[in-house]
Amino acid sequence: MELFYYLVFGFLGFVVASVELSKNNKDRINTSQTFNSFKNNYLLVYSLMMAGDWLQGPYVYFLYSQYGFGKGEIGQLFIAGFGSSMLFGTIVGSLADKQGRKRACVTYCITYILSCITKHSPQYKVLMLGRVLGGIATSLLFSAFESWLVAEHNKRGFDQQWLSLTFSKAIFLGNGLVAIVSGLFGNLLVDSMALGPVAPFDAAACFLAIGMAVILSSWTENYGDPSESKDLLTQFKGAAVAIASDEKIALLGAIQSLFEGSMYTFVFLWTPALSPNEEEIPHGFIFATFMLASMLGSSIASRLMAHTSPKVESYMQIVFVVSSASFLLPIVTNFLVAPSKVKGGSISFSGCIQLLGFCTFEACVGIFWPSIMKMRSQYIPEESRSTIMNFFRIPLNIFVCIVLYNVDAFPITIMFGMCSIFLFVAAILQRRLLAIADKSDKSKTEDWTAMQERDAEEEPLNAA
Repeated sequence: MELFYYLVFGFLGFVVASVELSKNNKDRINTSQTFNSFKNNYLLVYSLMMAGDWLQGPYVYFLYSQYGFGKGEIGQLFIAGFGSSMLFGTIVGSLADKQGRKRACVTYCITYILSCITKHSPQYKVLMLGRVLGGIATSLLFSAFESWLVAEHNKRGFDQQWLSLTFSKAIFLGNGLVAIVSGLFGNLLVDSMALGPVAPFDAAACFLAIGMAVILSSWTENYGDPSESKDLLTQFKGAAVAIASDEKIALLGAIQSLFEGSMYTFVFLWTPALSPNEEEIPHGFIFATFMLASMLGSSIASRLMAHTSPKVESYMQIVFVVSSASFLLPIVTNFLVAPSKVKGGSISFSGCIQLLGFCTFEACVGIFWPSIMKMRSQYIPEESRSTIMNFFRIPLNIFVCIVLYNVDAFPITIMFGMCSIFLFVAAILQRRLLAIADKSDKSKTEDWTAMQERDAEEEPLNAA
């Protein structure tokens, strides 16, 4: 492995440690012991859930190829996963709001464990069923847990600002540290212990089972709108009306779809971008480097959200612009650096530049997750939170399915250019969201001032 990879990883590790250790009291949020216990319980469960997810990721494609399936058949399996998430996501989100978020989280564990079990079969239909189950589980992972957390946080009367602390810690651990450890643990099982490519899925099922036991033993149930008179169709209509009637919710959904669509496209593109001539690159080590960059981003986000200024809506504009610029690097290097025609070998000079740009994007991803969670907690109504969040994932899944289906139809520079445009549009929409939020805050301040003045005028009259 070349020195360059170690330098990038070491530099990011040093910066993450420096940012965390340099935090002072102003960068930290003072909380209560009761909240800390609640937060730590959620972080334990979330980390176990993400371990179950991250362990599978690096080995899904490899497992299918070991079973003898070609690129086209594997592509169909992946499309089935995103397609089922799109088709069933809104339904399971509505059921979570109506039947209970804790119950939905347990359903996630059971569904994903069943998906892991299907990986033992080389039968295409069984694997397809596993992808469908995995798509349903993904919808629950990215809606039910957050919905439970927000509702429980508010139900227990904790300070609203403390919620951002839980979000940033969850991303720092679940999407950073746990991802790195899961990658190394999966590599240990498959390569060092020679247990085969299905071993990480068995390990994932074990972590999911442990997490489910913690949920069943320590979580209480909460609901969105448990009204018996509301069926699923009524809930769908209510969520659609909420999105259509509140521009802030609609903007938030568009921003999320644009960013996550670009992010999932990047997952498929970074490998061919860094090895266009089949250069030998350490995929696992690069993945760990990306996750370290994401940890840096979440650490920066926790620092930003500990202060009232700048607002989340404000600094996210910069994050989207930087993300957009990072995806221009593959296009720029393609024009400025003469491509090598030698097959194999080590990573090229343009590959090194792109790797730095991709690490920058991953740092933006680390800032994005806790920040978008914070904005969702502010703008999405509690009674249909899971339903609306899964509505947001419909355009995302459509976009990813289209990209997967046409991944060989366009040059890689066109794909990165498209993602860069999407991210720039997200920055424009974020600016609009900031303007609306500022106008709303100003209106509330004026109303509060008018009420105070009215009360002050009435006091002498009451005294008389």
